[in-house]
Amino acid sequence: MAREKDSVLVIGAGIGGLAAAIRLAARGLPVTLVEAQGWPGGKMRTTDSRAGTVDAGPTVLTLRAVLDDLFAEAGTTLAEHLSLTPLPVIARHYWADGAQLDLFSDPRASADAIGQGFGMQARDEFMHFDAATRALYDAFAGPIMLSGRPSALGAASAALARPALLRWLRPGLTLDAMLARQFTDPRLRQLFARYATYVGGNPQLAPALLALIWQAEARGVWAVKGGMAQLAQTLAGLFTRLGGVLRLNTPVTRLLTAQGRITGAELGGGAVIAASQVVFNGDPAALPWLLDAPRRAPKPRQTRPRSLSAHVWTFAAQVRPEGLGQDALAYHTVFFADDAKAEFAPLARGQVPHDPTIYVCAQDRSAAMPQGPERFQFILNAPAVTTGAPRPKDIPCPTSPCTRLARFGLYLDPEQDSVTLTGPTDFAALFPHSQGALYGLSPNSPLATFLRPTARTRVKGLYLAGGGVHPGAGVPMAALSGKHAAEAVLSDRISAVMSRPMAMPGGISTGSATTGRALSR
Repeated sequence: MAREKDSVLVIGAGIGGLAAAIRLAARGLPVTLVEAQGWPGGKMRTTDSRAGTVDAGPTVLTLRAVLDDLFAEAGTTLAEHLSLTPLPVIARHYWADGAQLDLFSDPRASADAIGQGFGMQARDEFMHFDAATRALYDAFAGPIMLSGRPSALGAASAALARPALLRWLRPGLTLDAMLARQFTDPRLRQLFARYATYVGGNPQLAPALLALIWQAEARGVWAVKGGMAQLAQTLAGLFTRLGGVLRLNTPVTRLLTAQGRITGAELGGGAVIAASQVVFNGDPAALPWLLDAPRRAPKPRQTRPRSLSAHVWTFAAQVRPEGLGQDALAYHTVFFADDAKAEFAPLARGQVPHDPTIYVCAQDRSAAMPQGPERFQFILNAPAVTTGAPRPKDIPCPTSPCTRLARFGLYLDPEQDSVTLTGPTDFAALFPHSQGALYGLSPNSPLATFLRPTARTRVKGLYLAGGGVHPGAGVPMAALSGKHAAEAVLSDRISAVMSRPMAMPGGISTGSATTGRALSR
């Protein structure tokens, strides 16, 4: 049986926790992974429908190289375990005026589509925008995203090396305002402003730098055979094959410390798991309630204000042939609000907009056109739950998005007994102390990148991973947070003195009984 000092406990089987656990188990460490829910994946969950299980969490998989690196660390390849299909159409977009636009993983194809639909000036503006955001991404990936601790100095050096990037970093410049300078067509401003919501931000408040999120998609989007939840199941299986122990339905109620060092965790039934190193893959905002030394938890400014939440519908439905028809939907399709300002101004006030943008994931459309009922997920932005406020009224009618989509000419017949609605209060219950926020700290502050907690904490032996931790939200970012946490665990094990203190003074300089005053070997 492994000694306590050799064991590592990972709390939370979200993507960050799974990534950390796999990397540590691959190095031969004894790792136990506990998860409060009955499934691995955290927010990467499913609901049931007559057409099969429906993804009810993340739907977009980008930056595949992050996962390739994780599987390589485990001594295998992603292709041996999962089937990924590259999507030639990144996303399809509709506006109420009848305009339609597909964006592609090939930027030239995207530029041509924009030129055909919006004119040559719009095409040229997109080309300049794509080049600028590519430069932003390349400049900040190293010192920010790939670094275990974001370097303000490294980011500043990268910007100074490319003076053209400095205008994107101007204090107080919002994404919405910057896009107004980039595009004359308001529809393109609305499209690229939406990328702020991918990390829970409001483009009317978020910094212009968030435009680089476009480049994560521009580098390719993949569909996972079996749905995104299959990714989590595969990672969980890989972890156990490496010798790790996975315990589902095992909530943690308290983190235990002694003399400023983590000693283990207390489970819901009162049992204790002892460990000298713990990786917490949960919302960092929960730590003041879990630590018996709450003053060592992340500071409030590292977890508040909160990011956006969402209303999520999952169901099976049949697409009717009239109107836009059965070919109208891509795997990822966006139906934009009539007025972007009227959508995001209420969200900034903590209110649900009356005319929201509707994102549709048609998860059966990665290959051939599905026959019969197919599986759908709708996501509509919503504010997080305000602490102490009465329970807000979620949008009451599960068919209301379908009513709005009918105005675009898309007609769906949902199977009513399979419709599931998950709102901010439901997410708050699923993920304690999150307030239903799906992305942790709000990215609307220009300092959010540097305020977000990193892998190491002020409690020795306690590390953090997940979407609420640097480098932020999204499947690849959460996986990178797990990598950063695992690297910190391994680094601290190497540097720490693992032997127990001697009960007698002297240590290696104690006099030898056989050599008198000579030093002991």
